Amino acid sequence: MRKKNIAIILTVLFAIAFISGIIVSTYEIFPHPILKFIEHAFTNDTDVLYYQNDVNSLIHINNESSITKTRNDLIEFIWKQSMLPKNFPEHIENNIIDERYNDLQNLESIDKFVINMNYDIDSVSYLFNPTNSTNELIIYHQGHKGDFIQGKETIQYFLDNNYSVLTFSMPLLGMNNQPIIEHSEFGKIKIQSHNQLELLENENFSPIRLFFEPVIASLNYIEYQYDFNYIHMVGISGGGWTTTLIAALDDRIDNSFSVAGSYPMFLRSDPKNFGDYEQHHLELYQLANYLDLYVMASYGENRKFVQIFNKSDPCCFDGDAFLEYEKHVQQTVYGLGKGSFEIYLDETHAEHIISNNALEIIDNELTRN
Repeated sequence: MRKKNIAIILTVLFAIAFISGIIVSTYEIFPHPILKFIEHAFTNDTDVLYYQNDVNSLIHINNESSITKTRNDLIEFIWKQSMLPKNFPEHIENNIIDERYNDLQNLESIDKFVINMNYDIDSVSYLFNPTNSTNELIIYHQGHKGDFIQGKETIQYFLDNNYSVLTFSMPLLGMNNQPIIEHSEFGKIKIQSHNQLELLENENFSPIRLFFEPVIASLNYIEYQYDFNYIHMVGISGGGWTTTLIAALDDRIDNSFSVAGSYPMFLRSDPKNFGDYEQHHLELYQLANYLDLYVMASYGENRKFVQIFNKSDPCCFDGDAFLEYEKHVQQTVYGLGKGSFEIYLDETHAEHIISNNALEIIDNELTRN
């Protein structure tokens, strides 16, 4: 009888452990971050998933005129016109109430911007106005995780440091809509994922613009309505990718910080790093590959572009493969005579986040100006 009870107890314990393991792995709850940190710490990374390249030959930017030409080519491809859009958000609501943010400190008010785009796709952004202000703006862009509420701690950090914070989610995510569109070839389609946007591509419209237009339109309004001394941009994951492209396209961005945002294509042999439609859009990156974009985002008087990678990131762009291109981009930017490019490796955690350590890096870089 005693042996039978022990067997039952062991069976129950095994079942609990098994189910708990599935829950921890699936939802990445505690102690998942600790387990991933241990796993990365003891993994022998001997499998090289990329090949050595002549990195300098892959950088096509060599002077200011080549930056101007490449930027103009990108704008022409993305918007089918010769200049960045000049539109404002279609709907602006001041002093809104969103109870999810009631506990934020040093917050005077929240303004809401809505940008309406092609195919009835919209973008909802919030401007968090601090009670005490440095008169500097930080644009915070969330990634594929969803609504910018996911970056609430980051928003609070910047408010604590007296920055105004303009926040965005990626297209189709967060408070942004997922419309049903009428396609001439495929019928009615509910657009829910970035990969579906490729279906909208034609000679008169590039859906890649949907990722950038909300920030550009909001910047137009900010520039008209406010008088910030500096405008910076910070993004995580897909938001880090967006930050890179915006900083390359629009030199109104002074300092930009991409956290776990992108690698050059020759470092993407691991499928987890390949990304959605926007990360490998062939026509776009034939005009300017990632190395070119890094240089463009860095270039300019008192401009700076910083990449931060999480060494043990469970999502993407982990490790230190950036060493393959870091010095080459730095030397190119240095040779141009204006701007700065830096990379930091965050070894303090094993999550796909902007950590406290990363926030301190960003704050230190901003304080240096």
